[in-house]
Amino acid sequence: MKPRRMVQVFTDKYPFVGPIVWLLSTQYFIIQFTVAQAWPHAYDWATNLISDLGNTMCGQYADRYVCSPQHGVMNASFIVLGTTMAIGSWLIYQMFEKTKGSLVGFSLMALSGVGTVLVGAFPENTVPFMHGIGAFLALVVGNVSLVVLAASLEKVRPGFRYYTAISGTLSLLAFILFTGDVTFGLGRGGMERLVSYPQTVWLILFGVYMSAVRMRARRRS
Repeated sequence: MKPRRMVQVFTDKYPFVGPIVWLLSTQYFIIQFTVAQAWPHAYDWATNLISDLGNTMCGQYADRYVCSPQHGVMNASFIVLGTTMAIGSWLIYQMFEKTKGSLVGFSLMALSGVGTVLVGAFPENTVPFMHGIGAFLALVVGNVSLVVLAASLEKVRPGFRYYTAISGTLSLLAFILFTGDVTFGLGRGGMERLVSYPQTVWLILFGVYMSAVRMRARRRS
């Protein structure tokens, strides 16, 4: 049996696996809060970037103080998140009609997952170039994927598609403002979260949505 056919058979037999994989993204928020609480000095959610939680040094980094004793836990969380993004994209893609739009959308989300893995594998103070590539894939490519998926997943309810399009578009606009150091008083950390968090929240909610769809289909059958 061809590998692609094997994946299709697997997702048909275990329809909740893909959505559950994306639901695991909740760990990302839990770990952030936990790691931030371990800082010897208060982690500033407005000033400090998300990547500061995975920074391996203690002291002044760029224009902000960093000291994350549990940086290994945060970097592991990045890697787990990226892995679940990529695997979930591959599995959930099998549940939809194979169109160019769905292929591009889920492929971009998987690529965003690869970027998130790079963010964890190369903390910001170790190999900045690789960390930067990972952050770009995670923050930009991932949000572009939302816009593409909103336009291509016709079987998804209109309300959820509108939500998907709005999430991706607003996050991309926030990224432009972030790169221009325009924060509207939110701080660079706060603005970065406007870029990053909507995508992860979308992964969780889409996992819930797909689980509900599968449950309704199972009741009817």
